[in-house]
Amino acid sequence: MVSKTSQPVPLEDFVRDIERRRAETGITELPRNSGLRRTASKRTLLKAIEEAGGRW
Repeated sequence: MVSKTSQPVPLEDFVRDIERRRAETGITELPRNSGLRRTASKRTLLKAIEEAGGRW
């Protein structure tokens, strides 16, 4: 449930804030999830995406 006192943040402002934080920290790439806890169905889906030329 959304608080009645909070206002939604416009997407443009949110993107600018993320870009500012990345510049301040020097982080350009986020680490990928190791995938150790993925279900068999999720692994199958990701494999099919990769074989089709996609990058998840």
